[in-house]
Amino acid sequence: MSRIHDALRRVEAGDKVLSPPEWPIPVPMEVRDSANGNHTSTEDRHTVATAVAHAVHPASDFEACRRFPWQPDPRVVLSFDEPQRDSATEQFRGLRSRLYRMREVQALKSLVVTSALPFEGKSFVATNLAQVLSLHAERRVLLIDADLRTPRLHSILGTSCTPGLTEVLMQEAQQTQIIQKGAAENLFFMPAGRTVRGQSELLSNSRFKALIAGLQDFFDWIVIDSPCANKFSDAASLASGCGGVLMVVRANSTPSDVIRKAIEKFPEEALLGIVLNDLESDVAEARKAGVRHAS
Repeated sequence: MSRIHDALRRVEAGDKVLSPPEWPIPVPMEVRDSANGNHTSTEDRHTVATAVAHAVHPASDFEACRRFPWQPDPRVVLSFDEPQRDSATEQFRGLRSRLYRMREVQALKSLVVTSALPFEGKSFVATNLAQVLSLHAERRVLLIDADLRTPRLHSILGTSCTPGLTEVLMQEAQQTQIIQKGAAENLFFMPAGRTVRGQSELLSNSRFKALIAGLQDFFDWIVIDSPCANKFSDAASLASGCGGVLMVVRANSTPSDVIRKAIEKFPEEALLGIVLNDLESDVAEARKAGVRHAS
């Protein structure tokens, strides 16, 4: 039985695979990496070999992306600048460490963050994972809102939703025209763009794969927030053009058969792991602090 399915059994049994986290912090239940050791980061050994259908913009163009006065929602976006590290930010640093260890044994630059159902915390995880990945010097990170049905990341970051991914896929704009930069030097954001019909068809054509392949030549990490897997086919389409999938599961809420159904929508080799969110034992303490999830 694979590690992913073993993780499912533990979720169903209510086991904590790693050390107990603070709510609403993600816990990587099982991550598919064969490397051992406790180091926290490695040099990027991944070489992109994918054919790109569109020309890649030079790095200087991305550096010139327009800066936006983001106003992040403090109830969702964690602060990694606090002088004293808390368990919340440390859990995300732990997740980052596992992803870097996985990079030693497989090509991994882009990943899709999804969930079986809405309101499990996938946008919360995607936002803060992108943040913590961007803390490494000279590691450019792009956060993409690919939930073209109910985009949330622009609200979380406090910025504009348009123009964005929709306009790029419809060939109405270039990447450098819609990618935003906030105050952080290494963190970039591609919003969802305007709402149009036929979202599944827009995400499943070759343009999205070509877009990601081209962007991987400039960005060290690309984190993609997607719609929930059981309701739409979008997440599976997005995953086919990316290096892997993180499945976010709300603890003590999502039935194991629902999780299993969502996992079956992806090839087993694409599943990086399960992120356990919202442990009941810590809900009261987190609510006192005024922290909440993003769906």
